[in-house]
Amino acid sequence: MMNTVILVPQGAEYKAVSRGLRQNTESIPTVLAIPVGMQPLTKYLQQLDKQHSPAKVIVMGLCGSLRQNYAVGDVVLYQSCTYQGLVQECDRTLMNHLSAVLSKVSLVKGLTSDRVIWSATEKSSLAATSNCDVVDMESFAALQFFQAMGIEVTVLRVVSDDSLHDIPDLSDAISTDGSLQTLPLAWGLISQPIAATRLIRGSLQGLKVLEKVTQALFIKGE
Repeated sequence: MMNTVILVPQGAEYKAVSRGLRQNTESIPTVLAIPVGMQPLTKYLQQLDKQHSPAKVIVMGLCGSLRQNYAVGDVVLYQSCTYQGLVQECDRTLMNHLSAVLSKVSLVKGLTSDRVIWSATEKSSLAATSNCDVVDMESFAALQFFQAMGIEVTVLRVVSDDSLHDIPDLSDAISTDGSLQTLPLAWGLISQPIAATRLIRGSLQGLKVLEKVTQALFIKGE
């Protein structure tokens, strides 16, 4: 896992991965806090210094489940990722390495969305129309960018919300630059208290697993 870069959404997910890596004192990979969303991430990646290209890239973070097979806290490794009908395959060598190192991981097909998928009804619909298992807002952009450069890239995420329940619609809390806005976020949570409680509980559980997975991956992986 030498010369590896981890991309993880800014905020709580970035902090969880960073905590996991503190347990490993040797060969700590570079961790970049990326903006949320396809367009902000694409812009961010285009501004990276390409003279110092990594050998491997792992996109990490949380995701939402589209199927009952995948529950909160489950660790998933993408085989591919779909965006608006386009499909990017993950690097098989890197994927097999991560799968061998981690004890409990499910191979899935990921879907990247331009917006928050918050309703259980839409999750069920997307599972049927896309034939995907989980959803996030960044992975396709990273796969497309690094694969075009010939760099090994894959996606490792933890489920933080299930397919059976609604979560708050927090679309307004994500700004055009991919950062989270505190007041719209707070209002979105306050105005939907039951869904918010479910989201917070699932996110906290997902973040704990994300930290442990990071720790296991880079201690065992070395």
